[in-house]
Amino acid sequence: MIGKLQCVVLDCHYPAGLAHFYAAVLGGEIDRPDPRWSLDAQWSTVHTPDGMVLGFQRVDDYRPPMWPDPAHPQQLHLDIDVEDLDAAEEKVVALGAVLKASESGWRVYVDPAGHPFCLVGPPGGDAA
Repeated sequence: MIGKLQCVVLDCHYPAGLAHFYAAVLGGEIDRPDPRWSLDAQWSTVHTPDGMVLGFQRVDDYRPPMWPDPAHPQQLHLDIDVEDLDAAEEKVVALGAVLKASESGWRVYVDPAGHPFCLVGPPGGDAA
């Protein structure tokens, strides 16, 4: 092992807004003081209950991915396990997510800044 993952960072226009979106989806504490970085209008974080940290970085000329358009690649995406796809969809859509695709057992959305993420149901679950 060379190192360990510190956090996953997503570029966006408005870091605090995207931090609130993901805290509502995953739970956790927004902008908890952490000696590894400073918090300001350029940077926001969510420390999730399971220990994962998501960082949100302001980029002035941010251009969102246009999933599934390869001319504007997604760069990365998050897979989020859920117990009930329909209930989870209702909640993420209310927070500003947009459904882009639905397959058996999982669904693809984009967050308010345009980053794709997937909700993944339990094995043997149905997406529709």
